[in-house]
Amino acid sequence: MCVVTTRDGRLDHAITVSSFASVSLDPVLVLVCVHQDSRFLDAVTETRTWGLSVLAARARPAAAWLATPGRPVVDQLAQVPHRRGPLTGAALLDGSVATMECATEAEHAAGTHVLLVGRVLDVSLGPEDERPLLHHRGAFSEL
Repeated sequence: MCVVTTRDGRLDHAITVSSFASVSLDPVLVLVCVHQDSRFLDAVTETRTWGLSVLAARARPAAAWLATPGRPVVDQLAQVPHRRGPLTGAALLDGSVATMECATEAEHAAGTHVLLVGRVLDVSLGPEDERPLLHHRGAFSEL
């Protein structure tokens, strides 16, 4: 599980995504899928930069909160410990297995979603003993 974030002016936007994929090693590209009608997609289309936090198992409450439809736009990260990415200003969740800062390279419509391809600008790895949070058969789980 991952949380993808962007900062539009003084407002944070965040969503939980069930997966991301490596696209290329040269240049380093990753992708996430974002629902075409989401507020997040509108914001990231404007900012063109975003953060990706690969969640640790203990981040289940944050993943559930940021996957809740209709949550308030303002202060949605108020109860989620995070820091600002130095290159993009996007929120990167504390205690993640890994975090990345990305610049949008391409957007591709795919059914009800948009594939958001990002060039990785920076990567930070968390502690080696962190277990990732997974999503399997409609529920959170761990390795």
